[in-house]
Amino acid sequence: MNYLKFFVLSVIFSLPNNTSFGQIQTIDTLSLSNYFEELSSNDKFMGSVSLLANDKIIYSKSFGYSDIESKIKANNTTDYKIGSISKLFTSVLILKAIEDKKLNLETKLSDFYPKIINANKITIKSLLNHSSGIYSITDDEDYLDWNTNKISEQDVLNKIMIHQSLFEPNSKNEYSNSNYILLSFILQKIYKTDYAHILEKNIIKPLKLKNTYFGIYKKSKYTTNSYSFGNGWVKQNETHYSVPLGAGAIISNSTDLVFFINDLFNLKIINRKSLDTMLTFSNKYGLGIFDMSFENHFGVGHDGAIDGYKSIVSIFPKEKVSYAVVSNALNYNINLISSTILNAIFNHTIEIPSFDEIVFTEKELDKFLGVFSGKGLPFKITISKENLKLVAQATGQASLPLDAIQKNVFTFDKAGIKLTFSENGKKVVLTQAGHEIELEKE
Repeated sequence: MNYLKFFVLSVIFSLPNNTSFGQIQTIDTLSLSNYFEELSSNDKFMGSVSLLANDKIIYSKSFGYSDIESKIKANNTTDYKIGSISKLFTSVLILKAIEDKKLNLETKLSDFYPKIINANKITIKSLLNHSSGIYSITDDEDYLDWNTNKISEQDVLNKIMIHQSLFEPNSKNEYSNSNYILLSFILQKIYKTDYAHILEKNIIKPLKLKNTYFGIYKKSKYTTNSYSFGNGWVKQNETHYSVPLGAGAIISNSTDLVFFINDLFNLKIINRKSLDTMLTFSNKYGLGIFDMSFENHFGVGHDGAIDGYKSIVSIFPKEKVSYAVVSNALNYNINLISSTILNAIFNHTIEIPSFDEIVFTEKELDKFLGVFSGKGLPFKITISKENLKLVAQATGQASLPLDAIQKNVFTFDKAGIKLTFSENGKKVVLTQAGHEIELEKE
């Protein structure tokens, strides 16, 4: 479920700039650890975090369990599914193949799959920057009915081809996992071997990544289970690696990820021309990479989500600093975690949240109930109560249980949402990702 549709779809950082990494001698790792300990001890986060600066690891720590049922604690060798960060690897492999003259950015999809709609208009570049118009098969209504089973290339192609094109190729950018599934198939065709071997030969072995590999269905002793939070942590089903391929089936950890993206920018995999091509942006879409700038610091990277796993990796090339977060159990907004890490990197204050919830009576909650709307907001928000807790529901969306952190302030941490009510409960300020909008009770 995409909780971020509640208000905004992207993270906007707007803190004042007062430093660059070249002026930073150390970071406040104690506060950073305290922050993650607070999240972990309140069932908000389990996983690993790594920071790298000037080609060296400056912080790396793990929190929680890789396997809750067996009480196995996570450590620096624990592996995680990294979801769509796999696309960054796949993009690099495609650009490497272009360097090897096996194809080029203008190669048509029709050279490989002529039966796909608009295949003669869709190029390798169209697939890389999500401008193909191809429907994402992971959006299928029955996706969760088949994603845990092994699937053949032809079955995947059939699922892609039953959908019409979403838009004219190269007219806009819209994220689609199908693009990178097709790129994975193309890599296998031009190299005449499977994706796992291509990844191993071109990235894993040259960079000596110790905990990175293409997903295998049988877990290794270091691989985690993933969980979502309901009535406690609930183990999630496993997507079969044959479904997402290079769009989401790579397994890694935070240390390998920061070394990978750092080595990418040190030109240890592809050359400068290829890297510059990767960083050609259209609506913040690069070639398998996104603009993740902070203040006036240019940063890029990718995030990922699959099953109960969430992850993010980013690099700030000028400052020569990168970070990665991998999680197998997240009951919090990963963008808020990223913001805290960036505050640590750029010497801003690290705010450690409090999760001491305030308890209300039925009568005390009543003044907040009602339907709220605001100018320019395309939906209404209905506030109701359930078991002495407020519940928010935007028009046409799922209801969100709210946590009370102050007498008139309620949050939904998974999406970074905060609702601040007036004393009489007739107005509320909705805050998310640095945006604020005031709503009034109808």
